[in-house]
Amino acid sequence: MRTRVLIIDDSPYTRQIIRKILEKDSSLEVIGVAADGIDAMAKTLRYKPDIITLDFEMPEMDGFTFLRWLMREKPTPVIMVSSHSDSKIVFKALELGAVDFVAKPTKRASAELRNIEKDLLRKIAGIRGIRLDVLSKNLEQFEKESGASFTVPVKGTESEIEVIAIGSSTGGPAALQFILTKFPDDFRPAVLISQHMPRGFTGPLAERLNKLSSVHIKEARDGEQIKAGTVFICPGGYHMSVKKSPGGPTISLTEGKLTDKYIPSVDRMMKSVAKHFGFRTLAVVLTGMGSDGKEGMLEIKEKGGYTIAESEESAVVFGMPAEAIKANAVKTVLPIVEIPAEIIDVVNNSDLRK
Repeated sequence: MRTRVLIIDDSPYTRQIIRKILEKDSSLEVIGVAADGIDAMAKTLRYKPDIITLDFEMPEMDGFTFLRWLMREKPTPVIMVSSHSDSKIVFKALELGAVDFVAKPTKRASAELRNIEKDLLRKIAGIRGIRLDVLSKNLEQFEKESGASFTVPVKGTESEIEVIAIGSSTGGPAALQFILTKFPDDFRPAVLISQHMPRGFTGPLAERLNKLSSVHIKEARDGEQIKAGTVFICPGGYHMSVKKSPGGPTISLTEGKLTDKYIPSVDRMMKSVAKHFGFRTLAVVLTGMGSDGKEGMLEIKEKGGYTIAESEESAVVFGMPAEAIKANAVKTVLPIVEIPAEIIDVVNNSDLRK
């Protein structure tokens, strides 16, 4: 049975591009297109799509209004199609229940269109089995606990954990926000994050999380020193790894290739961290499709590092955590609401790693 997709976008060019991309996959069926929110509501009720692609700049009714209506009346997985200039809109939409997003095609360049095609088809394949009930429950939990201070202080003694490596994909921005906003301002380990995300969106994500958190969060730059207490988010379109330098370990960024399965690669980051920090590493794999992070988590565990996977109970997409668990690369499996406390406890108490 084919997956039924409704395309909502006021741009005829974008609608045409998305339709052509989706029609290349025989498992997908475009059941309709809509140019504004009012038309989208009618066609959602009439056609009952399995997945919706949604633009937010529309006449009559904007994407936010439609998304609020959809999640209340006819909960359906939504992939946003958004331009880089709409990054703030993207994160607001994710808070309202959109599952993921792809960058809107801005020109007819073949390289850009191939990137968008690969990204869109991969994400649609990944969210076919998404659990909207888990997404809804997580969003309610995150809203309930937003702003709540974390009660476990960081001890004054020197911690063995120097670096925390986190990998995430679909559902990751909300999960990252929940974890990072629970860290106290005296949190010592450096944190490296690879979140599957297109170019142009990781900078605004880092800025947004930095405003919400007590720790310093920034988009990583090539060659900068890995500083304790700083969170580095890999820029979209690049892979992040660790490089040995005279002044201490530094960030190394390598531009992703069209042939790369995942950009950024969680495995590449975690393997590099395992090589340079070994047992002084704590690694976390969060919600996301595919198997990225499995090999890196295994290397960190084999070198004596501590590894955590998000449980099926809270993972919006259980692919990445499930693969790491099946590979015996995980020490502890926890729902998202318990992961921040576990990270703090392990940082504070090296005995927990045994």
